[in-house]
Amino acid sequence: MIFGPKPPLSWLILSLISVLALIALFSSSSSNATDSESRRPVSLIYTNYRRIKEQAAVDYLELRSLSVGGGTRQKELGLCGKERENFVPCHNVSANLLSGFKEGGEFDRHCELLRGAERCLVRPPKDYNIPLRWPSGRDVIWSGNVKITKDQFLSSGSMTKRLMLLEENQIAFHSEDGLIFDGVKDYSRQLAEMIGLGSDTEFPQAGVRIILDINCGFGSFGAHLLSLKIMTVCIAAYEATGSQVQLSLERGLPAMIGNFIARQLPYPSLSYDMVHCAQGGIIWDEKDGMSLTEVDRVLKPGGYFVLTSPTSRPQGSSSRGKKRTLTNPIEELTQQLCWTLLAQQDETFIWQKTGDIDCYASRKHHAIQLCKEGDDSQSYYHPLVPCISGTSSKRWIAIQNRSSGSELSSDEIKVHGKYRFLTALCLSLLPCFSSSKISFSFRVVLPFQNFGFTIAGVEPGEFFEDLQFWRSAVNNYWSLLTPLIFSDHPKRPGDEDPLPPFNMIRNVMDMNANYGGLNAALLEEKKSVWVMNVVPARTSNVLPLILDRGFAGAMHDWCEPFPTYPRTYDMLHANGLLSLLTSERCSMIDLFLEMDRILRPEGWVILSDNMGAIEMARTFAAQVRWEARVIDLQNGSDQRLLVCQKPFLKK
Repeated sequence: MIFGPKPPLSWLILSLISVLALIALFSSSSSNATDSESRRPVSLIYTNYRRIKEQAAVDYLELRSLSVGGGTRQKELGLCGKERENFVPCHNVSANLLSGFKEGGEFDRHCELLRGAERCLVRPPKDYNIPLRWPSGRDVIWSGNVKITKDQFLSSGSMTKRLMLLEENQIAFHSEDGLIFDGVKDYSRQLAEMIGLGSDTEFPQAGVRIILDINCGFGSFGAHLLSLKIMTVCIAAYEATGSQVQLSLERGLPAMIGNFIARQLPYPSLSYDMVHCAQGGIIWDEKDGMSLTEVDRVLKPGGYFVLTSPTSRPQGSSSRGKKRTLTNPIEELTQQLCWTLLAQQDETFIWQKTGDIDCYASRKHHAIQLCKEGDDSQSYYHPLVPCISGTSSKRWIAIQNRSSGSELSSDEIKVHGKYRFLTALCLSLLPCFSSSKISFSFRVVLPFQNFGFTIAGVEPGEFFEDLQFWRSAVNNYWSLLTPLIFSDHPKRPGDEDPLPPFNMIRNVMDMNANYGGLNAALLEEKKSVWVMNVVPARTSNVLPLILDRGFAGAMHDWCEPFPTYPRTYDMLHANGLLSLLTSERCSMIDLFLEMDRILRPEGWVILSDNMGAIEMARTFAAQVRWEARVIDLQNGSDQRLLVCQKPFLKK
């Protein structure tokens, strides 16, 4: 996905002016932070810089509009053929093999093979139905919404037929079902007891708040843990039919396509409190155990690796609850990784990663070396590494020593200063509504990293200010999720017109998540949602902070498609993303096509940006056939909202 012409010279000149203005801003602010008189010129410079930057974006977008369309209305895009109803870009095993990828690389994503692909709207299958609202949609899905036929279901074996019940055009999941023979609740309780807890309700007190479930089956383990307020993210390789990821997302459970046979997952080091794999079919000791090393990379100090698999049983072992000395290659690798085998029961093993840095120096053998690294927090599909990552990170804190609450402490927030992610320049006016106007303010995160600045990390006060902002914004957003917004006289529902129900949407993606404030505010308001917090690649990496908060998230380059199946999100949100992408070689129409692909019919899009970016976005929204309305925030700023709804297109 490549942009057309390069930015004009005027854009480069304005960018240079922006650099000079920002230098002046930071030099001024650092000279005397407590002097109120010295802050006055800073405010003027800030205002001028913001106006220059936004005007530059407007000019650039207007020039692009003239170059691609001559100012005329763009034609609506056509519908793709039936063969692309379940199209997942970048994942084509046959094409990958023809291109020479092998040894697991053929199962990876290869977006470079997409160039020249047809631009069209991926339509839903003929028998597609709008998913049931949560929590009903967790237990019952429409069989026509996923790519698994009745014949495939019936031929998939007695185990699968016991787990799922097919009734006419629905698939029903039972809460006691799972990939574990004794039921998922008993299995979860067994794991808790194996690590010394009285019940699985005590997982959060033990530091387990976010879990990566590798090859999650139908997501039943994650569904149970979500009921305990433990975020569980399913990750599995691309599958043409009967996909684990597609089934999980259809049920309203966090999931994304991921494969670490050849490349790292799009997560920073030290991301998850527990990594779980039950009957995943992975041969862990292949390639010198690099898959286990990747698990170690994403596992936090003191975290747990749970493996349930018949192939992992050591010969002659039949003990229950006793530690055994394993002589197989997996045990040798775990010793090199400084993991301790906590417990074994039948086919289930639990290892704990060390929380003691000194463990690595005390190993008898050093076959697996420590990585020579500075800050390895930014990991976007890099090749697998044969070394141990994260040992030099300031985030090396055992999960047992972290706060047990749902939010981070001030000290835990300060740890993230080393990542140099940026203070969001914003309009900090409080959101407000009047009886006749929709009025609230917005902030835009700008791509300063392209200018090479080193800016201090987040401060607790800034972090909590961001959360306060989103607390107000969420109420305003929720009031827009109604057909009233597309009427001739849009209004905010009053007391006589209640807000949409708390479970109106389930799967939400924040395409430019910043600190994850939208996610936190939605949960505080008890909206029945989960959020995939996406941190755009080549921006300041706040993903470690988001994951430390116990939220789902991933790094992603929005010049490429997102690794998920079609029709898997109910709402897409992007604050400042369009302005950010104008500085990169991304195709905006391809971005909107990708958003349409992953959005469910009748799903929602909320875009917040400057006026020029929003007007351009409205043009693209018309091309992909969304109903759209621009909301003037009525606060004197150049910020606008574009609220869109995707129609249910049938052919």
